Amino acid sequence: MTRVFSGIKPTGHLTLGNYLGAMRQWAAVDQHQADAVFCIVDLHGMTVDHDPARLRRLTRQGATLLLAAGLDPELCTVFVQSHVDEHARLSYVLECVATDGEMRRMIQYKEKAAGERARGGSVRLSLLTYPVLMAADILAYGADEVPVGDDQAQHVELARDLAVRFNQRYGHTFVVPKATLPRVAARVMNLQEPTSKMGKSDDSGPGIVYLLDEPDVVRKKVMRAVTDSGREVVYDREGRPGVTNLLEILAACTGGNPESLADVHQSYGALKKDTAEAVVEVLRPVQARHKELCADPGYVEEVLRHGAEKARAMARPTVDTAYRAIGLLPPVAEPALNAAR
Repeated sequence: MTRVFSGIKPTGHLTLGNYLGAMRQWAAVDQHQADAVFCIVDLHGMTVDHDPARLRRLTRQGATLLLAAGLDPELCTVFVQSHVDEHARLSYVLECVATDGEMRRMIQYKEKAAGERARGGSVRLSLLTYPVLMAADILAYGADEVPVGDDQAQHVELARDLAVRFNQRYGHTFVVPKATLPRVAARVMNLQEPTSKMGKSDDSGPGIVYLLDEPDVVRKKVMRAVTDSGREVVYDREGRPGVTNLLEILAACTGGNPESLADVHQSYGALKKDTAEAVVEVLRPVQARHKELCADPGYVEEVLRHGAEKARAMARPTVDTAYRAIGLLPPVAEPALNAAR
């Protein structure tokens, strides 16, 4: 069976973009058709300045929302990255295979580092090397496919390159993964800045619909969405980014086609109203299930504990093989343990 791996970074509250672009497909398709592994990648959350208490809170909230979105621990593996040591173990080995040039060409590092330098600051070393940790996340599980948004495809390409390079130098160890992109709403855009992704780490709250926003808040944000000059509802990603974003959100929520939806809406107001109600209805069951799970924190903790055990059992053989292949001496077993065997 095909193995799928993907993760969510707890650097902000999860958004409509996270749900439509990834989480819903994980629940509706991937966990039923593949050996699916899903992770809250909390180690990645430390690549920028962060508050420890908030990181813990967002990690738990993210895990709870994955379950609320429909991930079933009987069908897939759900866990927290830092609970499985194999991620960090393999990351350093892969750092010894990656190059400085590869890291500095990563788009997100280049953009964030340039921004910090312009303000007279600097970024953490972990921001430079975190794509290697992401590669370790993927390769440790022998993932065949990695469902990601198009902004993360570059990182999956790095994982592919490192897997091929390691296999050629040290013997076949890793499955070479491929990125898979959602068919619709791969990138839900900010409602106030429709040329920018709806990112959970952004500060522009009015342009972001969060999964736990109240229905009236959702309606207000959508009704205030930036549109474009002109009055006709036209699906045109380049010329009409604001209207196109609304059409794609509506299509993703209703299962429709954005071009066809443009034909049946005569005004921006009607489009916004229909989109707002569609978003409210899509989020309603997620929010209801999230409320139930928050009332039973022991269940979420048990899911994460069991998920970490499953993940560790999957990852450890591959990581141990990588350690041996690259030349590291296996640990010496304790005498008492040998005697017991």
